[in-house]
Amino acid sequence: MSALPALPPEFGGSMLRRFSAAGRSSLACVFALLPLAAHAAASPVATARAASPGDTAWLLTASALVLSMTLPGLVAFYSGLVRSKNVLSVAMQCFAIACLVSLLWVLGGYGLAFGNGGAWQGLIGSPVGLLDLNREALHGTTPEAAFVMFQLTFAIITPALVVGGFAERMKFSAMLWFSGLWLVLVYLPVCHWVWGGGWLAQRGVLDFAGGIVVHVTAGVGALVSALVLRERKGFPHTAMPPHNMPLTILGAGMLWVGWFGFNGGSALAANGSAAMAILVTHLGAATGALAWMTAEWLRFRKPSVLGIVTGMVAGLGTITPASGFVGPLGGIAIGAAAGFVCFEATQLLKRKLHVDDSLDVSPVHGVGGALGTTLTGIFVASRFGGVGYAAGMTLARQVGVQILAVAAAGIWCAFGTYVILKLLQATVGLRVSEDQEREGLDLSQHGERAYIE
Repeated sequence: MSALPALPPEFGGSMLRRFSAAGRSSLACVFALLPLAAHAAASPVATARAASPGDTAWLLTASALVLSMTLPGLVAFYSGLVRSKNVLSVAMQCFAIACLVSLLWVLGGYGLAFGNGGAWQGLIGSPVGLLDLNREALHGTTPEAAFVMFQLTFAIITPALVVGGFAERMKFSAMLWFSGLWLVLVYLPVCHWVWGGGWLAQRGVLDFAGGIVVHVTAGVGALVSALVLRERKGFPHTAMPPHNMPLTILGAGMLWVGWFGFNGGSALAANGSAAMAILVTHLGAATGALAWMTAEWLRFRKPSVLGIVTGMVAGLGTITPASGFVGPLGGIAIGAAAGFVCFEATQLLKRKLHVDDSLDVSPVHGVGGALGTTLTGIFVASRFGGVGYAAGMTLARQVGVQILAVAAAGIWCAFGTYVILKLLQATVGLRVSEDQEREGLDLSQHGERAYIE
């Protein structure tokens, strides 16, 4: 800038024109910066980080979708699968878990999962409550309250899934104690290890939306519960088919749609990662359903409706850990593996080993979560359309980390679940009496009937 523009008389233009060229140039710079200084003074928060409206809207929507997976999705799915005398009991359990976990999450659960544990950071966070959470707090590009709510919906559905392992035989009071203790002693530590900056996260484990945190823990928890409580009266010699398949199909459809929020929302932003996660989630579900149907058709000569919806759930659970890391090819391959492997796992567990995991949580969610977590280490490779390995990672090293995470979470969950169940067995008792089981939990535990005869 070589010359100062002419100024009106009221600004002392006649005096300014006497300054040297250098002086006039310096003063011009000052005048040029004044508008910026005035704007900064008038807007003290102009440089403060603000939440992204788009990301926030998507995370809130995803939270609603994931909650709908439990209420009403899992309620309808489980209610149709049990016998008519136990419909209300599984619905009541899902509702009660949603309420109980919500309070535990705000009173300290969130802090244990995602807080800074200081010297214990590798193992657990800090049990800080959220009663003073404010509207201005941010987590990335969204309000922290939105992230808290989104993660709460995961904490709700995981112990609700475990219900399928002991359905139709656990006392309601024992179920409440078990769910609360299991959340604190099993779910929260594993969540911190994987998502909260714990020791598995530090080793580079990949679990985009909960293959380990949700499905492995729920599957192992359901298996141990089934073994400790033992089989229902009459199993496996008495047929115990689902009492209402249309209700189960309705619940399965709700789970499929809700899973878009489960996996897509885990991107924590409305971006390409979320879009790809939703696409591969859909492909995994569709391929898993077709693969299970095919396996069943070949084995039993008839494809069943129960089989195709179970295969869909297997595909969804198995693609979950990989959903934000793989491309369409990975989604199809993982879904196909889920359908065939989880089908065989169900046949082995129920027909050969006679383990009464009432609603097949362990062979579908547990095996599916472990399988998907392991395959993530393969299909994350860029040559398969994935996002590629992190710096210093190779296929062998990534797969090794994935297997380590599955084993660690599975062992911790098995130990924790067993201890909790044995503690409750010695105190409040776990199982209803034979007469109550014969009568059904709807009447014996809640004094109600689902259907009026």
